[in-house]
Amino acid sequence: MNPLLMIAITTGVLSGLWGWAAVSLGLLSWAGFLACTAYFACPQGGIRGLLLSTLCCGSGVFWAMVIIQGSAFAPHIEIAGYLLTGVVAFLMCIQAKQRWLGFIPGTFIGACATFAANGNWQLVSASLLMGLIFGFAMKNSGLWLAARFDRHSNKD
Repeated sequence: MNPLLMIAITTGVLSGLWGWAAVSLGLLSWAGFLACTAYFACPQGGIRGLLLSTLCCGSGVFWAMVIIQGSAFAPHIEIAGYLLTGVVAFLMCIQAKQRWLGFIPGTFIGACATFAANGNWQLVSASLLMGLIFGFAMKNSGLWLAARFDRHSNKD
């Protein structure tokens, strides 16, 4: 069976489930979908990709809070906030020299979600974590189904 078709099916089903779960748990559904995207985009798959995506999204939340809190020290001097943003963006990229922080888009996804939620890092972190788990489940359950169907069709 076509793996893309199976991933599409499991992603569709689990996306609906995620939407319900997010509302039920008071999480940010859009942040969870960003995290699903991070997992799908990660160059690593499986548990390793889940860990890499989680660490990078989490570091992005941290870096966003550095910018938010740092900019609050001198709110009347706008240039300070812009300079801090530039320095932190540099650090967000250079941290990729560390193997477990090497997925730069994940770092920026975590930061952007934190900015979009006005610095509510606790809610963003929980939403991202759940979204990453759902993204892992979406892709890997689809791959599992495809392999299972192929195994059964090869027996015929």
